[in-house]
Amino acid sequence: MPIIAAIPDEERQLMRKEAQQTYDKNHARRLIAMLMLHQGMTVTDVARLLCAARSSVGRWINWFTLHGVEGLKSLRPGRAPRWPVADILQLLPLLVQRSPKDFGWLRSRWSTELLVLVINRLFDVTLHRSTLHRYLRQADMVWRRAAPTLKIKDPHYEEKRLVIDQALAQEQTAHPVFYQDEVDIDLNPKIGADWMPKGQQKRIATPGQNQKHYLAGALHSGTGRVHYVSGSSKSSDLFISLLETLRR
Repeated sequence: MPIIAAIPDEERQLMRKEAQQTYDKNHARRLIAMLMLHQGMTVTDVARLLCAARSSVGRWINWFTLHGVEGLKSLRPGRAPRWPVADILQLLPLLVQRSPKDFGWLRSRWSTELLVLVINRLFDVTLHRSTLHRYLRQADMVWRRAAPTLKIKDPHYEEKRLVIDQALAQEQTAHPVFYQDEVDIDLNPKIGADWMPKGQQKRIATPGQNQKHYLAGALHSGTGRVHYVSGSSKSSDLFISLLETLRR
């Protein structure tokens, strides 16, 4: 009496092909064992030829009987994922594109510790920062410095431009309009490493100068006269001095 049910010819050919091509040798042993049993060999002979225990061959027979060829495939090594990895990997690129200030943190750059706090709060988990570090690598995130850049478009440009045009259209004798600016050269932002998508680099706006001097000036839109003051430090005193100059 055969130990297993007869295997159709087409299915046997697929099993032989899979046993030859698979990189999982344990899977190949199980397939070969079923083919040998189909030929009428005993469990003892199969176990001896494949260097396996008779109990192992018995388990393979049970898997094949209950689930067919799919039941002979090896399970993934290790335990099942504990965290919602797929959801975290989708969220990480969205987080690093925003600033921590958007989430109520008084920081300008993301650190692994801060990302862990946000992820744990959103998913109600207790993820360790070393685990999140691996997830960041899987999401093609890299730790690198942001690139300084100029000419970032102001989202409220049109509204400000409309107010300026209305002020210029009015009489400027009683309410003159000035174009005011400051040379704030010494306040280049401190650019450090941050998490960002692989192949991309964040942009950090800078004043564009690097001199240890401070100027504040104003241009009268009607007369074209320039008023300016200078100072050794950037403080409210510099702006107050400019206002006093304009009142004279």
